[in-house]
Amino acid sequence: MQVVNSKQTKVFITRHLPTQLTELEQVAIVEVWEENQPPPAQILLEKAETVNGILCFLTDPIDQTVIESAKNLQVISQMAVGYDNIDVAAATAQRIPVGHTPGILTDTTADFTWALLMAAARQLIPSDRFTREGLWKTWEPDLFLGATITGATLGIIGFGRIGKAIARRAQGFDMRVLYTSNHRCDVHLENALGIEFSTLERLLEEADFVTIHTPLSQDTYHLFSARQFKIMKPTAILINTARGQIVDPDALYHALSEGQIASAALDVTEPEPIPMNSPLLTLNNLIISPHIGSASRQTREKMANMAIANLIAGLKGETLPYCVNPEVYL
Repeated sequence: MQVVNSKQTKVFITRHLPTQLTELEQVAIVEVWEENQPPPAQILLEKAETVNGILCFLTDPIDQTVIESAKNLQVISQMAVGYDNIDVAAATAQRIPVGHTPGILTDTTADFTWALLMAAARQLIPSDRFTREGLWKTWEPDLFLGATITGATLGIIGFGRIGKAIARRAQGFDMRVLYTSNHRCDVHLENALGIEFSTLERLLEEADFVTIHTPLSQDTYHLFSARQFKIMKPTAILINTARGQIVDPDALYHALSEGQIASAALDVTEPEPIPMNSPLLTLNNLIISPHIGSASRQTREKMANMAIANLIAGLKGETLPYCVNPEVYL
């Protein structure tokens, strides 16, 4: 760990940030956890007991125990859109505002979703491995046959910012787009994007590609399990850049290994990181990336700066620019 300033106010940042800390250093002692792995639970608890602000990530469990032990804590700032690792109710009960970084990673994550979709559709990873292993001897008409994207049916589960960005990109591939969400969007937007509202079951029955963009909740935990995979086409491809817990890993393994669906691409897993003894790692029809959907240099720097802005506002007693629980100000 590294102390980089000496003021009255103290903050703890649980990982190295891809931006400068100059502005934050002007208002607080800034302590950064410099290890490659997240701080252990005991360290997180100890730091929470002494600091005025925490800047954290999805890997950090900011639970009720941590929050209630934080007697001087004025703000929790998360560098992520989601915040299911934070007990927001406990923070609200303690009048602690919780910040996050919405909006900024929409296009970056949508771009990466399409990268996964296209890589899975055209067997990019196994064909690259095939070439590197010296197995490419001649051109073959049936070598690594993939799925056609243009004109296919795309199913989008969850229609927030990222879901809408996915739909806009699908227009360029002349795709038929079905979407399902808790709330149907405006009919004018449906017409503009050429999309159709659907039940989940119909979407799964008809889609060639299914991409997940819904938040994790009690209702979406293991939303994809054995029943859902049985409904899907045997040629279907699943992409998940939302939360790993939305897809039951055992059911996914069975679906991929038994040919219930053709392939899948995941940027998120349950748990994270994926254990090296997971049977999913034995499959050739599965792509797994290490939760890098928002990992462009520009986006991660903007996210870090948003998280710092939330942190500074909370330390100054000002309203957080991007607040999860604005009721703390009532």
